[in-house]
Amino acid sequence: MNLFRPNSGVRTLLVGSALAALAAVGVALVTQYVYDMQPCPWCVLQRLIFIALALSAALALVWRSALGQRVGAGLALILAGCGAAAALWQHFVAAASASCNQTLADRIIGFSGLDRLLPEVFAAYASCAEAKVNLLGLPYEGWSLGLFVLLAAALWRVIRRTSRDSTRWR
Repeated sequence: MNLFRPNSGVRTLLVGSALAALAAVGVALVTQYVYDMQPCPWCVLQRLIFIALALSAALALVWRSALGQRVGAGLALILAGCGAAAALWQHFVAAASASCNQTLADRIIGFSGLDRLLPEVFAAYASCAEAKVNLLGLPYEGWSLGLFVLLAAALWRVIRRTSRDSTRWR
């Protein structure tokens, strides 16, 4: 992959988006296993969304046409919106609830089977109220929301650049 071709900015944004999303999951695992900050179902759902977003960005990287890059980035952009919505729901609704059993997040993770397949990453060990913690002065889900918003902006830029580049040569 040559990052110095005309659309290298697009590639850089896609690589950066995928790596940032995976880094978010890595940080979540460090805070869980090193600092004993146990995740709730909404935390785990956001992990799943970050991983799916990274895979969508990778799809855009390997599908080298402008259409392929728009499709992969568009899917990742939708996932970033879903992640932002999950973080907002966690902050404003779920964190105020004593239990988050059988919420949408709990059902999605349970339906995927990932909580049984990879419990180290996808099993929820705390209720939403118990998982309500601050990290460096901000709510944990606030960090997640911020990253989802930044990723959405980067992915929107990818879509705009590939749309502009593909119409320029017609």
